[in-house]
Amino acid sequence: MRDTRNGRAVRVKEDSGDPPGVWSAYGRLLQHLRRQAGLSQQKLGDAIGYSLEQVASVEQGRRPAKAAFTIAADRALEARGVLEVLQDDVERAKLPRFFRNFALIESEALSRFSYDPLLVPGLLQTEGYARAVFGGHCPPLSEETIDQHTEARLSRQKLLTRVPMAELSFIISEEALRDPVGGPEVMREQWRRLLEVNALRNVEVQVMPAGRGFHPGKNGPFVILETKEHRDIGYFESQGVGCVVSDVSEVRAFSLRYGKLRSQALNVEESARLIERLVGET
Repeated sequence: MRDTRNGRAVRVKEDSGDPPGVWSAYGRLLQHLRRQAGLSQQKLGDAIGYSLEQVASVEQGRRPAKAAFTIAADRALEARGVLEVLQDDVERAKLPRFFRNFALIESEALSRFSYDPLLVPGLLQTEGYARAVFGGHCPPLSEETIDQHTEARLSRQKLLTRVPMAELSFIISEEALRDPVGGPEVMREQWRRLLEVNALRNVEVQVMPAGRGFHPGKNGPFVILETKEHRDIGYFESQGVGCVVSDVSEVRAFSLRYGKLRSQALNVEESARLIERLVGET
């Protein structure tokens, strides 16, 4: 990750192989609450519908708790929401390492604008599409890692319906929409998902049509966020490396480019009609 305030660039490896610390902290807390309740791992598992091995893995920090596990355990142990408080952090730690800090900023953003020329943006992806993306990773990811990254990506989508609402704008290239990631059925579901999201009052989805020639988005994908402190930051990534841009002049350049892209893309209604045609063609 690169911090443009001092010009230094720091590359962050995607995975170190060690479980995130929050998983271990969650596990120790779960173990403490279970023992206070006088339950064995087997009895807790029986009470919440999980196996002894699953409970033990979560307590040892080897496996992250899913939201359903946390809700059930919190009730069974009468923890009054103590475990649920940690769930967002547990989910965020499932993300690739280079993306976690930005994901935290994103979750609290007042607004988020993005241009995506190659793929449907993660915040709008269906489970099938996300799995196809992670399944194509090189070097290959384990099935467990694919599951974790997919769960974390879907969890990020709470931003779409968060209260207070965030203002969200997505510009996606037509080429990305036509690229059959995951196959025809996955894409049909993905197009329908885009139409559903586009109906939300705080979300706008625009399509950059093919054949526009050169435009500012040809240089690659990027995101502009307004933080809860009313600061604007930029973000872009490539090949497993993320870069957060905080320099005011550079972020202003991102904003100028995004404004041009918005004016050159199809408007929201035209974009919806194009996506509807894609659904009808399959």
